[in-house]
Amino acid sequence: MSTLPLLTHSSLDATVAWRDGEAISVRQFLHAVDALAAQLPAGQHVLNLCRNRYRFTVALAACMVSGRVSVLPPNHTVEMLRQMKLRTPDVFCITDSAASGVALPVFPYPDSLPEHSARPASEPCIPRIHADQVIARVFTSGSTGEPTPHDKHWGSLVRNVQAEGARLGLTPAHALLGTVPPQHMYGLETTVLLPLQCGAALHDVTPFYPEDICSALEQLPRPRVLVTSPYHLRVLLAAQTTLPAADLLLSATAPLSASLAAEAESRFGCRLLEIYGCTETGQLATRRTAADEAWQTFPGIRLRVEGEAVWAEGGHIEAPIRLGDVIEPLAAHPGHFLLHGRHADLVNIAGKRTSLADLNHHLNAIPGVEDGVFMLPPDDVNAPESVRRLVALVVAPTLTPAALMHALRERIDPVFLPRPLLFVDALPRNASGKLPNQRAQALLASLLAKAVRTLPA
Repeated sequence: MSTLPLLTHSSLDATVAWRDGEAISVRQFLHAVDALAAQLPAGQHVLNLCRNRYRFTVALAACMVSGRVSVLPPNHTVEMLRQMKLRTPDVFCITDSAASGVALPVFPYPDSLPEHSARPASEPCIPRIHADQVIARVFTSGSTGEPTPHDKHWGSLVRNVQAEGARLGLTPAHALLGTVPPQHMYGLETTVLLPLQCGAALHDVTPFYPEDICSALEQLPRPRVLVTSPYHLRVLLAAQTTLPAADLLLSATAPLSASLAAEAESRFGCRLLEIYGCTETGQLATRRTAADEAWQTFPGIRLRVEGEAVWAEGGHIEAPIRLGDVIEPLAAHPGHFLLHGRHADLVNIAGKRTSLADLNHHLNAIPGVEDGVFMLPPDDVNAPESVRRLVALVVAPTLTPAALMHALRERIDPVFLPRPLLFVDALPRNASGKLPNQRAQALLASLLAKAVRTLPA
């Protein structure tokens, strides 16, 4: 049975993480992993809620070396945790912060773990993990329906992030800062496993506010990488602040506009690469969004078209997986494709077709719109095409409804104009910047009910 190393750093003195501006060595990391693995309670499944990325990584590695599975649901609501308990009755939670409302056995991350051996001559060994070992059970985000679980094997994950590292040109000299949480598939792959498997270093924090992102990025030596999402990037670029130089920007979790990518490249002084993938497959392709519309798959990945369905196979993918997106492979450029949105996003009204992704692109491109989303209410999904209507939820404090509708008329066909157009203070996005379908529908239902109650009798 083949095994693969937990990390690929060249020596025990190499830097694996940065914490408060100080380097953490591989030696320190491995001592912490061994110490934590020895303290974990009984239970095969572990809900890793550590907010500090370094502690999350130590806990993940401790679970791996002790043969446990890290359960990574899309959110940590009471109902979701109840579902986790039903699926895996032995699950316990490890957390480095207060765990109020967590209806699971809780193991607090120790305030201190030995990062040095009690015996000076004793040196840790880099663990090797079986390639077919399930190390994580990751759930889809729920942005298009109910979250579903997918088991991730170590060998497949290693092949995936090593292909990503080769595409990005990542070296042991790089340091990575992520604004996305490590519990999300993109965050797990790119801000945790990628540095471990490319000999690079991760930053232990997950900043959100622009000033915190800039401060954390400045703490890292160059070359440095900012791993983020379109939502976080939009908030960052909107801030009136000088942005520190970066050497590479990465974005995923939602479509990114070419204009936003170009602005980011200009202000950070480096390339921005967008990553395409999903929980089911992991990462599949990249593009430089400011310059290219087409995506390029990782080596070994093949897209197979069967009717309207597209299947991904090869490379790190263990079995062919049908993709949920509308994809157009480019015959003249093997390994390249265009992405036209998700099948579930396609809308047909009065004989005219578009996608919610395209409508969202036009909506968010309007000056003054801070965030926005088009939606088809649940009771209209099965309605005749001639009577369907779209709704838009918009964060645009400086715009009037009339001004926004005028701007939309200049950009989209009138049959797709939202009726109604609802202004909100914020959209209920999760920590990775995605907008889960259940949260969006709940907000929409609340707004529509309020509108009905305020109508004159």
